[in-house]
Amino acid sequence: MRDATMSGNQLAADAKRGFRRSITRILGPRAVFFWGFIEEPAMVAAAFPSSKGLVKAMLEPVDWDNCKLFVEYGPRVGTFCPHILERLPDDGELLVIDTNPLFIDYLRETIDDPRFTAVLGSAEDVEKIVRAHGFERADFVLSGMPISTMPPAVTENILKATYRVLREGGAFLTYQYRDAAYRLTARHFERTIKEKTYRNIPPCILAWGYKEPRADG
Repeated sequence: MRDATMSGNQLAADAKRGFRRSITRILGPRAVFFWGFIEEPAMVAAAFPSSKGLVKAMLEPVDWDNCKLFVEYGPRVGTFCPHILERLPDDGELLVIDTNPLFIDYLRETIDDPRFTAVLGSAEDVEKIVRAHGFERADFVLSGMPISTMPPAVTENILKATYRVLREGGAFLTYQYRDAAYRLTARHFERTIKEKTYRNIPPCILAWGYKEPRADG
């Protein structure tokens, strides 16, 4: 029985969470993705998930043998997640962060892997989130967030926090329809590589920003 002192706002929040969980069980990934796009179009940016070709091109340069912690910002319905888990070592971990409870609920309901953790939160807090899960550094960070539509201060905070949380030799991976993510990555990382893939609709600009090891002395 519910506590009689529970407020109307708390009851409404519980009802909304229950509705979200029901939606995640009933709808398929494309429908959940589209629902999230309707709720937060500026944060999701696209109405449908990325193609398999884009996923393959984005993950191909990752040094999987030396990856203990892979972090993803804005996983949405987890288009990349099974491909990351398939490549991740048995002792590795995939930590995903999203601000949308609908996506987090869906991921927790549909991905059953002890190496997987979904966190409701902001990429600005990646350092705190990584430490809370027993790590000091991440090896690779992937982001599909629409950097060009986010407030500049938020974007800067995320880029700086990402650089700090990455180990030396690690990389920040982005895929965007515009060039903004590449340009921002190039400002914060010592070495940046860019490619364009047409294996997605619309075509995407892929960027890998590497945190180079410090020179001795």
